[in-house]
Amino acid sequence: MEPTSWPALPLPWASDELARGPRRWWTGPLDVEGLAVGSVVAAASAANALASARGSSWRSFVASGLVGASFGSLDRLRVNGEALHGWGELSGFFRTADGWIRLHGNYPHHADVIRAVLGAPDRRAVASAIQERTAVSLEEELRAAGGIAGAVRSADVWRAHPHHRAAIADRPLVTVDPSTGATSPLLPSDSLPLHGVRVLDLTRVIAGPTAARFLGALGADVLRIDRPDRPELLEQHLDTGFAKRTAALDFADTHGLATVRELAGTADIVLSGYRPGSLHRFGLDRSSLLADHPRMVVVELSAWGDMGAWGQERGFDSIVQAVSGIATGYADGQGRPGALPVQALDHATGYLIAATAMRLLARRPYEGGAGARLALARTAHWLLQRDAAPVEPQDAFDGPDCPLWSASAASPYGSIDYVRPPLFAGHVPLDFPSPPRRYAADPPEWWLDDEPNESADDRLSH
Repeated sequence: MEPTSWPALPLPWASDELARGPRRWWTGPLDVEGLAVGSVVAAASAANALASARGSSWRSFVASGLVGASFGSLDRLRVNGEALHGWGELSGFFRTADGWIRLHGNYPHHADVIRAVLGAPDRRAVASAIQERTAVSLEEELRAAGGIAGAVRSADVWRAHPHHRAAIADRPLVTVDPSTGATSPLLPSDSLPLHGVRVLDLTRVIAGPTAARFLGALGADVLRIDRPDRPELLEQHLDTGFAKRTAALDFADTHGLATVRELAGTADIVLSGYRPGSLHRFGLDRSSLLADHPRMVVVELSAWGDMGAWGQERGFDSIVQAVSGIATGYADGQGRPGALPVQALDHATGYLIAATAMRLLARRPYEGGAGARLALARTAHWLLQRDAAPVEPQDAFDGPDCPLWSASAASPYGSIDYVRPPLFAGHVPLDFPSPPRRYAADPPEWWLDDEPNESADDRLSH
C-alpha cells in the first residue's frame, strides 16, 4: 500500500519520496506517524546521498510499518521471551494541589532526589506529598535539586512561556553552524554508507543512542562512552546497544579525560547528549571540539535547547510531552494527562541526529567540518502544529505488527527478540551487525583502528 501524503519536514534535504506503506495506524490528535516516518525518511535520504558521495551503489527506502514497530522497540523487545519494564516506580503523572506534574525517576539518582525533596520513601507516599504542592513550584524545587520534573501545561500556556518564546518558537528543527572550511576527503566505499567511519557516542537514554545505533547499522564503528558512576539502565542498553560497543571513562580523572579526548580527536562524528554546558570544562563541547579538530562533525542534543531560561535544564521525552501541551492533548475523559503512543520525540530526534551527521559528513570534502544542534522541545513544537490524518485500514503484513519486522539474536544477556532498523536496502530489511554486548565491558578504543595514533584527518586523506 502506498502512502497518501506524508508531511515534509522543514528541512531542505527531507523528502517523502522514499516512504512506502500505510499512512496512519496510531490513535490520537497529533500526526505522530508523519513525524516518525518523516524523520526516518530524512535519515534514509542522507544515507543514500552519503553512499552516492562515496561511490557506493547502496540505496535504501523506508517501510512505514517498520518505522512504527521500531519507534516502539523497547515495548517489543524480549529477552529470553520476557518483556522489559521501561518505567521506574517514581516515574509518571501525579496530581498536585492545582493540576498535574510528571516525574522521571527511572535512574536511581533522580529517584533519590524525588524521595529527598518530598521526604517520601515510595510511590504512595510521594503521591500523597505531591497533592499538597503546586505543580510549578515543585517542578522548580526538584530541578534545583538535580531531579527531573515537568509541570503539566496546556499548549497555549507553553507557547506563552518565556523559554518557548526565546528558544523554541522561531528555531528550526535542526540548527547547523557555519562550516569550518577545513575540508577532508571521504574514502571511496562499495559497501554500506558509513563503512570505515568512526562515531563517538557521548549520549544517553533514547534519542542519542538511537542515532548511534542507526549509524552502526549503516556500517559505522560506534563506540559509546559513559561515566562509571552513572551507568545506563540495562533496559535502555538492551534496546539501543545494538551495533556498537560501550566503555566507561571518568572525565574527571586525568587518564580518563585524556583517553576520551584522544578518541574524540580520531573520530569522524561525535554525538553529544549531555546537558548544555556540562562538557565545556572537559573540552568536549561542540565549540571546543571543532576548534581542536575542525574537520570533525559534532551533533549535540538537548531537551530544551541551549539558550533561554531553561537552556541548561535536564529533561527527557516524557517531561517535554508534559510541559509542551502534548500530555493535555492526550488526556482521558476524566482529565488525566496522557502520552504519545510511543516516545516519538526521542526516536524522531534520534533519526534527525543521524540524518544531520551524515549530511554534514557528506559535505565535509567541500565545506569542511561543522556542528549542529537539536532539541526534543523543538521536535515537540513541530508535532504540535500538525493534526492527525484519518486512520487507514492496513494489511497484516504492512503495518507495525508485521512479524517480518522482528529478528532474534544471541547476546550475553540471553536470546533477544528485537525490531530491525527501519530501512530496506535492495528490497531486504536492514539488520544490525551485532546484538548488545556486555555493558561497559569493551576497551575504549576503535575497532577499526589500524594505526592507533593516526588522526581522523590523516586517516581519511590517504
